[in-house]
Amino acid sequence: MPVRRLLTLLSCALLSLFTVTVAAATAAAATGPGDVISARAVSAPGFFYANTWIITYRSTSTTGQAITVSGTVIVPWGANANTPVIGYAGGTHGLGDACAPSRHLEAGDETEGLLIHQYTTRGYAVAVTDYEGIGTPGPHTYMAGRSEGASTLDVVRAALRLPGTGLSTGAKVAIVGYSQGGHGAGWAAQLAPTYAPELNIKAYAVGAPPANLKTVADHNDGGDNAGLVFAAGYGVDMTYPELDMTPYLNATGRAAVADLADDCIDELQSDKYAGHTLSEYTTEDVLARPEWRAKVDAQNLGGAIPKAPVLLYHSSGDEILPVQVSVNLRSAWCAGGANVTFWQTSTGGHFATAALMSPSVTGWVADRLGGSVPTSNC
Repeated sequence: MPVRRLLTLLSCALLSLFTVTVAAATAAAATGPGDVISARAVSAPGFFYANTWIITYRSTSTTGQAITVSGTVIVPWGANANTPVIGYAGGTHGLGDACAPSRHLEAGDETEGLLIHQYTTRGYAVAVTDYEGIGTPGPHTYMAGRSEGASTLDVVRAALRLPGTGLSTGAKVAIVGYSQGGHGAGWAAQLAPTYAPELNIKAYAVGAPPANLKTVADHNDGGDNAGLVFAAGYGVDMTYPELDMTPYLNATGRAAVADLADDCIDELQSDKYAGHTLSEYTTEDVLARPEWRAKVDAQNLGGAIPKAPVLLYHSSGDEILPVQVSVNLRSAWCAGGANVTFWQTSTGGHFATAALMSPSVTGWVADRLGGSVPTSNC
């Protein structure tokens, strides 16, 4: 048996001895945001050089309720009190539990695995949130900004509190994400000063965020990614008890909602929804209703100012999320005095940009964790 494989098996065997003890001990004390409820050591294919746990932890919903969220903590061997931690907010995976990044990391087929490796191979620990309602009971509140931001900050807190990692609660932190993850990272940046002021956050990398949901919906309605628009409507509906989409759905819409509730990204971007408009599912324009428009607009970025340096990047050729939403976000954050580095790239489409920009983004984050302060290009 190869030495590397043997070491991996031995490591996982030893960690598994502590799993039940960790879960029992932490669950008893899990009373606040970021507290660990359970932890299970796993062997994550590809991360042979790290210890990996699937965890559940306390967080906070958009409406302020205590919730349980799942996630993954990946800690390279040899981590210590000086090891930085990356809070990783994933892009859209879907709405159902089967879509959770933690499940895909454990299975070895996580689509963002190579992006995560960009950080772990530098020796950083990475804490990946599944977000509210993916991997834990209840619906996924897709595009609910405060929940995304809180879940991302709290998975970092949980990683720092997880026994056996060697990490320090004072560790340097960076929050990163692309697409939905850019939305989550952006919301984390806005929430952190008041929600998680104790975290030693040095940087945020916010890639192609859907910073204005109405603009994104108008751009995609009737197009190839129309399923994401309908999923966002579902997510907002699930976020607020006072909203109810049902009275405004026709028979086609009711059937679609029942179907999409467990759809993963490949189904949301399939021919089931591509080319269809919201008007085909509804009896009236829901976004024209004031109560709905207010809640949709409440998910937009730009209303609060990040305190740590931000890298905001977006391709001019993004076919899903128009670059203008980031241009406007840059203006809002800069006007409030944020330190923003804005890269408007020519790297093609949405998914290509995530891969092509990953080395540069990781390098920028590494510079911030190394103590270098960037010059804003506001």
